[in-house]
Amino acid sequence: MIIPTHSTGHLILFRGTDWCNELSMDEIQNVMSRWNDWVEGLKNDGRLIAASPLENEGRVITGKNANVADGPFAESKEAVGGYFYVSTGSIEEAVEIAKQCPGLPHGIIVEVRPVAPSCPIERMALEEAAASVQA
Repeated sequence: MIIPTHSTGHLILFRGTDWCNELSMDEIQNVMSRWNDWVEGLKNDGRLIAASPLENEGRVITGKNANVADGPFAESKEAVGGYFYVSTGSIEEAVEIAKQCPGLPHGIIVEVRPVAPSCPIERMALEEAAASVQA
């Protein structure tokens, strides 16, 4: 996926899979209608690159032996329930988009993260290697 050079990519993560537990079916449908309108507006503005909800189940791979465990694992308030990948001019613009999330009043937590142009650890290793060659 390529981001236009004049824009910055941000991942907007939606945390909390139990936001609807205290809502009636009418209230849930209202929130989802507003959510769909929000998504359509971002698509029409050309700012939404990708978006998807995530299933609650999954796998976590850990350790030197690549141990695999079934999920979910996080508290439902911490679990990532979905994401938007948006093209924005700044993190402030991405935050303004995130603040429009219709789930915020119902307990969804929204996290905004810049998408790195390359792996930060790889960049650090390359910089360290370049510095040691110059020394």
